[in-house]
Amino acid sequence: MSSVPPGSRNSRKTQIGFVTSRSGDKSVKVTIAYKTPHPLYHKVVNRQTVLHVHDEKNETKVGDKVEIMETRPLSRLKRWRVVSVVQAAVADIGVAISEQDVAETVPTKITKA
Repeated sequence: MSSVPPGSRNSRKTQIGFVTSRSGDKSVKVTIAYKTPHPLYHKVVNRQTVLHVHDEKNETKVGDKVEIMETRPLSRLKRWRVVSVVQAAVADIGVAISEQDVAETVPTKITKA
C-alpha cells in the first residue's frame, strides 16, 4: 500500500526552452541551451539539448519560450509536453533560431568541480 493520497501526482521535471521547429501536428522541437566549463581547459562551452515535445493545442510557434514537463512516453521520441508559453516570439519569422541567440539568454550551468 502506498501512502500517496489519491488524485495526487509525483513531482515531475520541468524545463524552460525555446521552440526551434514545428515538426508535425501537435509536435515541436524545444532547444534547451546551457553553458558548462570544459573539463580539461576550463573554458565555458555552449551546449544544447533538443527535446521532442507534445503540443496538444498547437499553440506554440518557432521562437516561443515555453515551459515543458516530463510525461509518459507518447511516441517513439516524445517524452515531454508543453505546460505553458512563458514568452511569445517577438516576430513571426518562421525560421529556426541559432544556437548563439539561445546561448546569450541562458545562464551558466553549475557543475561540481
